[in-house]
Amino acid sequence: MDDEAPRIDEQVADEHITGARLPVDRAAGGSGTADTVPEGVTDEDVPDEDTTPATPEITYDEQLYPARPRRLRPRANLRGGSLQRRFSDPRAANGENPAYIEWLVRQSMLKDADVLSRQLSGSPSMWRNPYARPDARRAVSTSDVWFTAYPISLITRPGESFLTALADPELWTAFERIGINGVHTGPVKRAGGIRGWQETPSVDGHFDRIGTQIDPTFGDEETFQRMTDVAEEHGGSIIDDIVPGHTGKGADFRLAEMAFKDYPGIYHMVEIPPEEWHLLPTVPEHRDSVNLDSATESALAERGYIIGELQRVIFHQPGVKETNWSVTAPVVGVDGVTRRWVYLHYFKEGQPSVNWLDPTFAGMRLVIGDALHSLGDLGTSALRLDANGFLGVEKSAEGAPGWSEGHPLSHAANHVIAGMVRKVGGFTFQELNLTIEDIRDTGAVGADLSYDFINRPAYHHALATGDTEFLRLTLRTSLELGVEPVSLVHGMQNHDELTYELVHWATLHKDDVYTFHGEETTGGALAERIRADLTDALTGEAADYNLVFTTNGIACTTASLIAATQGHPSLDAITDEHVPQIRDAHLLLAAFNAWQPGVFALSGWDLLGSLTLPQGLVTDLIAEGDTRWIERGAHDLLGVAPDTERSASGMPLARSLYGPLPEQLEHPDSFASRLGELLRVRTEYGIASARQVDVPEVAHRGMLVMVHELESTDEQGEPIVQITVLNMTDTALDGTIRSESLPHGATVVDATDHSELGTVDDLCSFPLRIDAYGSRFLVLRRTAPEQ
Repeated sequence: MDDEAPRIDEQVADEHITGARLPVDRAAGGSGTADTVPEGVTDEDVPDEDTTPATPEITYDEQLYPARPRRLRPRANLRGGSLQRRFSDPRAANGENPAYIEWLVRQSMLKDADVLSRQLSGSPSMWRNPYARPDARRAVSTSDVWFTAYPISLITRPGESFLTALADPELWTAFERIGINGVHTGPVKRAGGIRGWQETPSVDGHFDRIGTQIDPTFGDEETFQRMTDVAEEHGGSIIDDIVPGHTGKGADFRLAEMAFKDYPGIYHMVEIPPEEWHLLPTVPEHRDSVNLDSATESALAERGYIIGELQRVIFHQPGVKETNWSVTAPVVGVDGVTRRWVYLHYFKEGQPSVNWLDPTFAGMRLVIGDALHSLGDLGTSALRLDANGFLGVEKSAEGAPGWSEGHPLSHAANHVIAGMVRKVGGFTFQELNLTIEDIRDTGAVGADLSYDFINRPAYHHALATGDTEFLRLTLRTSLELGVEPVSLVHGMQNHDELTYELVHWATLHKDDVYTFHGEETTGGALAERIRADLTDALTGEAADYNLVFTTNGIACTTASLIAATQGHPSLDAITDEHVPQIRDAHLLLAAFNAWQPGVFALSGWDLLGSLTLPQGLVTDLIAEGDTRWIERGAHDLLGVAPDTERSASGMPLARSLYGPLPEQLEHPDSFASRLGELLRVRTEYGIASARQVDVPEVAHRGMLVMVHELESTDEQGEPIVQITVLNMTDTALDGTIRSESLPHGATVVDATDHSELGTVDDLCSFPLRIDAYGSRFLVLRRTAPEQ
């Protein structure tokens, strides 16, 4: 375990006695120890019974918890009990062993957070930056083209760590030539859990964080700091992750189970009194918790212990995850009391949810400390907020699911996190797969940028069907509802599936009426239709190498998605002669993401044209339904280990269609070289900070037109108008570009070679021919007024 973690500055041997959470009192069905006053505690120290006279009028409590025994109502549950002194085996991994408690505290995130926060309190640096309002354009000006890394999949030189590889000046030279100026490292801090004295592996790709220390698998803090220095030398910056929604089952969770000091306040966890344990499932010896079924969830909710059913069960799987609640095995606390807890987890069982409104504010302290460590100690410029849309949960009216999405507490918590990050000079972006209104409202006070879940499935649908109508609808709806493209991170592939939940259409707007293909349809029906189109075109008989991922989307790479749209039924069917057409479509999708305002993000799988892994190579990983592992194949960016078949973490090598970056950059027609030209134009005209003003109708359903006003102005002092034109089909198209936003008489110029293509006529239009999978970056040059 980590020997460098800060030591506690109290006597833990005393803390394990005086720092105990008070057991549930006898009135609430708690331990019988509450009936006995221990030595050293007087009768005056024991809380009196509640003698408040009953009111004849119905109370809010009675309305919220009808026909509930008084002992189970919230007021009764606020009372505490007594403390006990215990002696223990020094080898025991339980709450009665002070050495074990001390060992856990040393590596806990909450303890580190307390130390970090004290170091910054009172510092003048905390008042040098504005922090109240998000500023997308400031964030974009820091870095606007990101490489999204995935630590366990990057192939390095023999004996070289992941962070050492990302600190390689050769890699940054390649990035600089292409136009990449930011690296999102992905989660690299300690993750997984602790059982007894042993660490357990991550259950979700290191998004179940258990420490502020860098995981030795990926490197160390000194290497991380060197990486930030190398990035800065090449005009780049580093982006890290924090996870405000949950942790892993590390030291903090184990201390919470043992009712140690503030630690239970970190989580949404509830102590169930022993006389109610008959309601709880038995936990097998080889496990530390089990998921509750719906009947148990309802029974505990009826008795007032938990909120109960929530709006949805993410990653729902019968027999594995049927609800959002799990129960622990019996755990001996620091006071000698044995407890069982029911805890909330939106995602996997090993990811207990953080409680943002506990009286101790322990969860908030933990998350803020983690953020300050990344920005201050590690030197990052920005943080990704993972799972930040699920920070509030509240009981709804009887019979209705608990309020768990779009909750005001999520907005408030995001404001606190993002404000703190801005206060120390950084910025944040969020992966919030909720409605457009949720993205707008959360972004109004919270994160500076949001991941583009709105248009990502839509542009894939456009490529799969050769029809941009749904994509035009998503772009326009986003603008109408106040989410500008400049505030979005337009990503290609990352470690997650192609998410096609289409939450905006399938939930809040499921009954709204839209026009699609000339017919009226509801948002819910539209979402179902788009999902069906994507599933039919990208998986099954159409392509056996892409897999459906639970109910959320499709596991694929960008290259494998394109291959499916081009009719290749298997990986073996994709030959070298097919690569140019896949590459051209890949560059088309890159142009859609890069030639509009906001951040453009892509991964190593994109840069190398990686395909999905054959299922047989990851059988164990996908056995429980997580098909995303087929898209996370190992890749070698620099070609440093040509004979390696697996990454250091054991991920099998994925087939690359384009080859390592140094080889690609030697050939002007390669994906990397042509991407560099695409990004050169993006930078030259400053499209990243532009304003989108129109997504007009098109002459052919396979075309897409986006009109922008750049921040730069022409000789007349007017904003320069830029037009992105894309062809989502494999056939050249002739059509007319028309928009009321085009100035009459302006000359149309192709920005890639500065050739003049025509003039905008009196109908605000001009003709254009565009190649198969073509993309055009056009700027309009106004005619100088006559003297």
